[in-house]
Amino acid sequence: MEKVGIKRIVQPISLATVMVGLMNSPAFAQETDINLKEGKEVEKQESVAEKSGNSTTNEHILVRGKKTSNILTHETGVDLMPQDVMHTPQNINVVPQKILQEQNVKSLEEALKNVPGVTSSVGEGRGGMSGNQFLIRGFPAQNDIYEDGLRDFGVYTRDSFNYESVVVIKGPSSSVFGNGTTGGAINVVTKKPILKDRYDVNFTGGNGDYYRGTVDINKKITDSIAARIIGVGNSNNAVGRDYIYSHHWGLAPSIAFGLGKKLSYVVQYVYQQDDRIPDYGVPVVTKPGTSIARPITEYGIRRGNWYGNKMDSDQTQDHQLTGRLKYDVTPDIVIHNDTRYGNYRREFSVTRPQCQAANCVRPYFSGRPQDAIISTAGPSPYRQRTWSFQNVLSTVANFHTWGIKHQLIAGVDFSYASENRAYGQFSSPLPNNSLVNPTPNINYPISILPGDPKATSGDPVLRKGHTRDVGVFIYDQFWMTEQWSIKGGVRYDNWNAKYGTEGGAGMWGANNMETTNNIVNPTVSLMFNPTENQMYYFTWAMSTTPLGMYLTNSYAPMRDNQGGMKPERSRLYELGGKWSLLNQRVGITAALFRLDKSNQIVSDPISGDVTSSGDTVRNEGIELGISGNVLKNWDVYGGFAAYHSDVKSSQTAGAKGNRVQYVPTQQGNLWTTYKIMPDTPYNLTVGGGVTWRGNVWLNNTNNAKAPANVSIDAMLSHQFDEHWKVAFNIYNITNRLNYDSLFGNRVTPSTGRAFLFSLNMLQ
Repeated sequence: MEKVGIKRIVQPISLATVMVGLMNSPAFAQETDINLKEGKEVEKQESVAEKSGNSTTNEHILVRGKKTSNILTHETGVDLMPQDVMHTPQNINVVPQKILQEQNVKSLEEALKNVPGVTSSVGEGRGGMSGNQFLIRGFPAQNDIYEDGLRDFGVYTRDSFNYESVVVIKGPSSSVFGNGTTGGAINVVTKKPILKDRYDVNFTGGNGDYYRGTVDINKKITDSIAARIIGVGNSNNAVGRDYIYSHHWGLAPSIAFGLGKKLSYVVQYVYQQDDRIPDYGVPVVTKPGTSIARPITEYGIRRGNWYGNKMDSDQTQDHQLTGRLKYDVTPDIVIHNDTRYGNYRREFSVTRPQCQAANCVRPYFSGRPQDAIISTAGPSPYRQRTWSFQNVLSTVANFHTWGIKHQLIAGVDFSYASENRAYGQFSSPLPNNSLVNPTPNINYPISILPGDPKATSGDPVLRKGHTRDVGVFIYDQFWMTEQWSIKGGVRYDNWNAKYGTEGGAGMWGANNMETTNNIVNPTVSLMFNPTENQMYYFTWAMSTTPLGMYLTNSYAPMRDNQGGMKPERSRLYELGGKWSLLNQRVGITAALFRLDKSNQIVSDPISGDVTSSGDTVRNEGIELGISGNVLKNWDVYGGFAAYHSDVKSSQTAGAKGNRVQYVPTQQGNLWTTYKIMPDTPYNLTVGGGVTWRGNVWLNNTNNAKAPANVSIDAMLSHQFDEHWKVAFNIYNITNRLNYDSLFGNRVTPSTGRAFLFSLNMLQ
């Protein structure tokens, strides 16, 4: 059992201290003056919290002209969090447009590799059981993905073709987003119409038969109306993995009315269609004579071995229609009403590999690798139909009472999701495969789905369910002095989930369950702003995850188990600081936190059932970040996290005191670029970076482990003129065997060495 001392966790704070001192040195100050003289306009802009007149707080200074790469100056993209990252009392990571472009990011998974503390479990990025399935600070967040503050209920692998930025809000945030957000929330800020005529066309090609094209056209129609359409087409194989491919395309038209006016309305539609081969990776095995299980690829099996079948498939069609209304009643009162309808279709079939002791592990490690057999099993293929609706009405009001300034946020949030799923059956047992030389061209038994003309017999399983949530929230920030303020709030949710199955036999049979919860999630923060460019805070917050939250992305979203039907509860204690330096060109963040979770909800690694375990776990640690233009032409973006997690109590024998599954002891990333001879015909931008993650346990009993990850990437680009640009990106330069997707008894090898060439045309 591995322990991490508090000294080891706190030690990296010295890095932030040194950097703050360095960036206040005369050399850095001189660099600031140079950049300002070169035409970067510095303008003063009052924050949303200070627009109430007679404000006694300092003004925010924003660097305009070229968009600042200091993420503290960015917005969260959530109506209920109207202040910028600098003045929001939580640790927040932003992956800005600049990073998305430099790294040629193509998916949500790739964007989140820039955020320490975020990992993925099986299904993420390659279309497995639960589509995009992320972990934040080691805790599941597959139902905590949002777009512009509204929940995305879909189960699919998200392309980033219409992303402006990606924001990760660390820590429980149920007071803002409703139920869930144990480890945090992922909010995608999408591209919207602007009052300018422009187009952007990009073509990309690379190894692994990679071909991609994107088009982004924006048209100013009148002085207050604009339209935009964005499209993508993508086809590629997974480098380093046999037989895995993805073919998908998407379209995102939008139109905005009343831009620059008191009353504005934006309508957005997003469609994505995907046809891919799901990858359930390789099994985790215990070598004879050892006590810790590791991926079979650590013992000589090819990283490319795929144990699926030629009939494995993941086909999705996803529609989202969103309307966003904003009304500036007065300069101090703003009303938002955001509405989204989603419709999602999925047909899914996958093979799950198992390397059992008798016919796989023993032959392989006893010198008979040709006799080692992979056993294959479900999960059962299914056809899924989901629709969802959400409406959030909120008001932001800035006012004074008896000389005290307030920012009050209040509103109502209603959401509903309905799912129908038909499971297939197999007419015969799934065939086995070779561990060393697998082949996908083995006979596949017929699956039986309702209405399937190939069906021969059988009783298919039908599953229906829905969730309904009505939330009411209110929170207020008030300034006691010019530097000190308190922000507190509470959200009440009435949650109902129903789930039932019919048909089939055995574990399926007839199974109907319902749960209703009245949930209260409070939060409170104390903030201290000694100057405009630094902020210190302490935050306490709660979040709740009731059973049924994973209705659309789990096999059995509710089972009455050790924890009964009680919801999962989380409590956050966080102490942090944020510093914006060099006229806000550089931002530095540091946060110490403790996150306690009781009645932990877990997914069974075999059946996929979601149950309340009754376990209590804790994760605590430190997170550091830096972003911005540290010197002329030199940008740096990075972060580091050190965690100490343990199981405080458990129904599982031997788990108490162990490290929490999926939580690394350390994780970090660094990306830097430098412009050589900019604004000349010989300009070059060179960049590179590294992402790493320490080893993680795959279960709370700490007897299965995934090794550490390290990936080194680089880029080179040249701007021909203001309209044409070429770029070259290379990923995982050392071709290291990494594992991006994790689950209790299997892992998926990451992409091998890959390179991309891109041509960009901008008008």
